[in-house]
Amino acid sequence: MFDEIRFSKIERLPNYVFAEVNAIKMAARRAGEDIIDFSMGNPDGRTPQHIIDKLCESAQKDKTHGYSVSQGIYKLRLACANWYKRKYGVILDPESEIVAVMGSKEGFVHLTSAIVNPGDVAVVPDPAYPIHTQAFIIAGGNVVKIPLAYDENLNFNENKFFIDLQKTFDESIPRPKYVVVNFPHNPTTVVVQKSFYERLVAMARQERFYIISDIAYAEIAFEGYKTPSIFEVQGAKDVAVEAYTLSKTYNMAGWRVGFVSGNKKLVAALKKIKSWFDYGMFTPIQVAATIALDGPQECVEQIRATYQKRRNFLIDAFADAGWQIAKPSASMFAWAKLPPAAAHLRSMEFSKQLLTKARVAVSPGVGFGAAGDDYVRIAFIENENRTRQAARNIKKYLKEI
Repeated sequence: MFDEIRFSKIERLPNYVFAEVNAIKMAARRAGEDIIDFSMGNPDGRTPQHIIDKLCESAQKDKTHGYSVSQGIYKLRLACANWYKRKYGVILDPESEIVAVMGSKEGFVHLTSAIVNPGDVAVVPDPAYPIHTQAFIIAGGNVVKIPLAYDENLNFNENKFFIDLQKTFDESIPRPKYVVVNFPHNPTTVVVQKSFYERLVAMARQERFYIISDIAYAEIAFEGYKTPSIFEVQGAKDVAVEAYTLSKTYNMAGWRVGFVSGNKKLVAALKKIKSWFDYGMFTPIQVAATIALDGPQECVEQIRATYQKRRNFLIDAFADAGWQIAKPSASMFAWAKLPPAAAHLRSMEFSKQLLTKARVAVSPGVGFGAAGDDYVRIAFIENENRTRQAARNIKKYLKEI
């Protein structure tokens, strides 16, 4: 009705690229077709029973049903600090250096809303998990993308990354204030060593920017690889915050529990803006999340083993179908280059054809940025029988084209 009233922030956001594939998928399901779905990183496993039991126990107490606190209850923040100390030998202050958030995605968006001024520039690798880019757009900032350089075996080219990053700082006007990193990387699964963070922290001090690190897949790592934390580097808390989530580690995606930790200035900004937005998670969820972090950790190894088994099975099954895919060292995804026979289609058309002709759903790489258009992302969320059937369908489809 009021055409002169414009929503400029929403207009800056691109259309959700995955929506087109999702619409085809849902239409096929409504028509009764069986779609084998590898498209979303949504864990299919059950949350460990001791965590569920604690949720139920806490929910039976009348006092847990009132408003909570936006920064998270103290015991949950302490449990996060314990997790960092146990896994990385890092000391974090639960009061001033940790905020509990409703999943790391919410924490990321609220953090950028708190710290980004109109026109501020952030550097984000391409491809990237979409919110790592769009959170800055929502906050009124701008994004400069640099390529995430890796070879066909998903080995990261650290030197090229820093050459490209330095070039960006030398040429960008205004100079960037923030750099986003995410390892194990979503969607590419690329991993780094501690040396990467040593160089990044040193550069942040020299060029005067803040680092926002996302380690959502820290615990989903294979063959002895251990995901480093930026806080293992001396002085990192002066220049960085890090986001972590329980979603993948404990099969708690729908529970929406995560943390943003580190630099006191950034953490304080996030705490302040959250105090205006929310009253925190439902307290029984926070109590149960405390048990997840502080309780028995055998479940973490079981979940990791499940993903590793599924990864191995899928890579082998798809190879037999004629689709060679590099084996990732971490995360719950494969970053699969389009098969040679389908390379001319690019990721969106290939994903649509795979869905309509092979009844297999994947995420088109272009949804993560232009640099991803030769790839699709495949999540390890189907069991072996379903994966075997998907491979048969894909084999038939590849022969047809």
